[in-house]
Amino acid sequence: MCRYPVSAASALLLGALLSLSPLVFADEARGPVPTFQLRPQAQARTYAAEATIEAVRQATVAAQVQGRVLETRVDAGARVRQGDVLMRIDTREADQALAAAGANVAAARARMEDARLALERARSLKARNFVSASAVDQAQAAFDTAAAQHKAAEAGRAQVDATRGFAMVTAPLSGVVAQRLAEVGEMAQPGRPLLIIHEPGGLRAVADVPQSRLADLGKPGLRARIEFPESGRGFDGGAITVLPSADPRTHTARVRVNLPMDATGVVPGMAARVHFLTGGEAPSSLSVPAAALLRRGEVTGVYVADGKGGFSLRQVRVGSVLADGAIEVLAGLSGAETIALDPVRAGLLRKKR
Repeated sequence: MCRYPVSAASALLLGALLSLSPLVFADEARGPVPTFQLRPQAQARTYAAEATIEAVRQATVAAQVQGRVLETRVDAGARVRQGDVLMRIDTREADQALAAAGANVAAARARMEDARLALERARSLKARNFVSASAVDQAQAAFDTAAAQHKAAEAGRAQVDATRGFAMVTAPLSGVVAQRLAEVGEMAQPGRPLLIIHEPGGLRAVADVPQSRLADLGKPGLRARIEFPESGRGFDGGAITVLPSADPRTHTARVRVNLPMDATGVVPGMAARVHFLTGGEAPSSLSVPAAALLRRGEVTGVYVADGKGGFSLRQVRVGSVLADGAIEVLAGLSGAETIALDPVRAGLLRKKR
């Protein structure tokens, strides 16, 4: 029996679907429509949490030098290797800074050379007792100061030269460009993000779980299944990591569930739902394979065998995806029906007379 009433609009739409179904005979060459015998089954207890997909390894490439963006060599979706040049920033300002640093090195070298000669003269005069020992000490101190200033100037020039090299923005890892955040002609500032790169092979679902559920998630043997409700796809989760801290404002803890490497069509930023299998069994419930569901606008239904060789469309209310990938049925079925696993063929079938 249905636990939820069917709205008038849904009933009209369901009737329209039934009236528009083509009346054709079964294709004997293709064989009978595969069916599934519905029966209540005990399911593992689960807890569902909304999640977001993110990359395990992701890097935000930021500018390290100020200048105008002269060239962009990649766009979103491009595959890059570590070390590839992604952007080029104007280096004229850095060139001037490098020239100034070189001039400072030359001036410091000249002062150091002058101090060295003064020290040699002071030592020579001291050897002939023309100057005191304090004069030699002063000359030595002046030379040491000039030498230190020369080293500092050389270090400054090396720093400016290294900064100038940052004008060629390179990829810090091999992966896919998720976003390009700067265009040619825009001004790059140190710390401003330019691109986001992620490795496509390593993805995970990140969910915020209430602290009341942490005890269940800490049990050994915890498993999870990641569902994408819009497409009806699901994947068995890999490693589960519960971060050892909670948000003091929301009192939730972050849980990461790795996706398998073959999770094609999944990209960072997608919405997902994680079903944590917390152990034990829930009361018996009805479920059908995902392939048996027929979705048409607001109507979700299954084709039920009528016992006369044909099928009739039955509207159902569905719940969440269970641990085995089946879809929970909340209303519309009693539990003893035979369900068509191929709703398209079942909709075209009518008993041959």
